[in-house]
Amino acid sequence: VQLVQSGAELRNPGASVKVSCKASGYTFTSYYIDWVRQAPGQGLEWMGRIDPVDGHTKYAQKFQGRVTFTADTSTTTAYVELSSLRSEDTAVYYCAKRTAPLTGWGSYDYWGQGTQVTVSL
Repeated sequence: VQLVQSGAELRNPGASVKVSCKASGYTFTSYYIDWVRQAPGQGLEWMGRIDPVDGHTKYAQKFQGRVTFTADTSTTTAYVELSSLRSEDTAVYYCAKRTAPLTGWGSYDYWGQGTQVTVSL
């Protein structure tokens, strides 16, 4: 199993960023993809998840209206797009797969390598 993310991004405040997560080695449609971020000096923050089968999403309230998750089953790739960026969005963004299929509970067994997003003038 591998989750391979796109490279580092630098954006100005107010811009948008889109990060990809290419999944392989398992049945992409059998597991949600979660997105988690970690700002400098802070803990992990759960952003939400997507069901690749039907595109159903669940967003953490903090990100409602600014974040969009999508998934392309033809390329087994998930995406997170965050808009209206501000300096507080500077963080490493991770995609992750849970151990159990199609559940929002339980541990993660695989993580992407992380994508650094920096928001700065």
